[in-house]
Amino acid sequence: MGTKRILVANGPNLNLLGTRQPEVYGSATLNELESLIRGWGSNRDVEVSCFQSNHEGEIIDRLHDSRHAHDGVIINAGALTHYSYSLHDAIVAINLPTVEVHISNIMERESWRRVSVIGPACNYMIRGRGIDGYRYAIDYLVNRAKAEPETIAYGSEADQVGDLLLPDGPGPHPVAVLIHGGFWRDRWTRDTMDGIAIDLRGCGWATWNIEYRRVGTGGGWPQTFDDVGAAIDQLRHLAADYDIDPERVVAIGHSAGGHLALWSASRPSGVAVFAAVGLAPVSDLSAAYDQAIGDYAVAGLMGDSPSAAPDRYATSSPAQLLPLGAKQIIVHGAEDSAVPVEMTRSYVSAAREAGDDVVYTEMVGGDHMSLIDPASPTWPTVVSHLESLRQELQPTRF
Repeated sequence: MGTKRILVANGPNLNLLGTRQPEVYGSATLNELESLIRGWGSNRDVEVSCFQSNHEGEIIDRLHDSRHAHDGVIINAGALTHYSYSLHDAIVAINLPTVEVHISNIMERESWRRVSVIGPACNYMIRGRGIDGYRYAIDYLVNRAKAEPETIAYGSEADQVGDLLLPDGPGPHPVAVLIHGGFWRDRWTRDTMDGIAIDLRGCGWATWNIEYRRVGTGGGWPQTFDDVGAAIDQLRHLAADYDIDPERVVAIGHSAGGHLALWSASRPSGVAVFAAVGLAPVSDLSAAYDQAIGDYAVAGLMGDSPSAAPDRYATSSPAQLLPLGAKQIIVHGAEDSAVPVEMTRSYVSAAREAGDDVVYTEMVGGDHMSLIDPASPTWPTVVSHLESLRQELQPTRF
């Protein structure tokens, strides 16, 4: 049936957006935000109703009314997030897919803000992405209505999970491991890859959209790398219960995830990655450190500089691991302002010189995020490369 009607409920003090701590919450007013939200919904063929109240009971009443009027809920409960068990119970009671949104990253603020008592009642949390978090929340609800994956743990930590989607028809299916970007920071999560997971499922791929520990959630070197390796190795165990082929695996990563996809192809043991697909990848950690890419994101990931921790970079940076020994498909937008295309050009040249099989496409007019947007004119090029890979891969068991 899909998601056609969404309630967006904003709680206490959200009416003061634009004037209340603009350095934290931005300069957009509530009216401007609601106009944007309705526009984002309209672009996705979704009708959005917006509601704001400073009173807990009014929010609960509105949630109760949404049971038969809406298909999903997005809620920014403000300070009620941290103590309102009544709101938690209301979310449970209405039994609608619900996304918790916070404009700021509550996990980087006062200790009391880091606790969400409504979180366990919600399906997902999006935090720290500014007002764009509401747009991502709409996408989450729309995508999950199209295809609900099975979330499976590959470890005991909260972020050691992946979403598995299987295509129609008999297997065993080749597997696309999806590794999201976000400069290895905790505010960016695997929901950013949901759209392409659904699209690739329709192209015959099983998709394993993985989460991993990031800077802010216990990640960094080496935990982030350990998690990505463990998630890929989990495919061998999943093959016992799901119709997937762990001998036909490609890793597809965007931005920081592109770095991890390339890195994964160099692993000397575990489930082998047949090909690594880097979409605007951060392919050279030393260069990225020197250029302060992502507001010094590499320093956060690696914990030190290339000169102070050369061994870390030698085992973690694709540019220093060449040849990777696996096929690589790299796509980069010429208008990318987040990861410079010049880095990719240098990496591709070095990888080819080292003997790796590298297919490189530079998209004129493409920006950083268009590479993972199934509605963008860039995405069909990525799909075309992946279809060639799928044809190249042959089943190893029947």
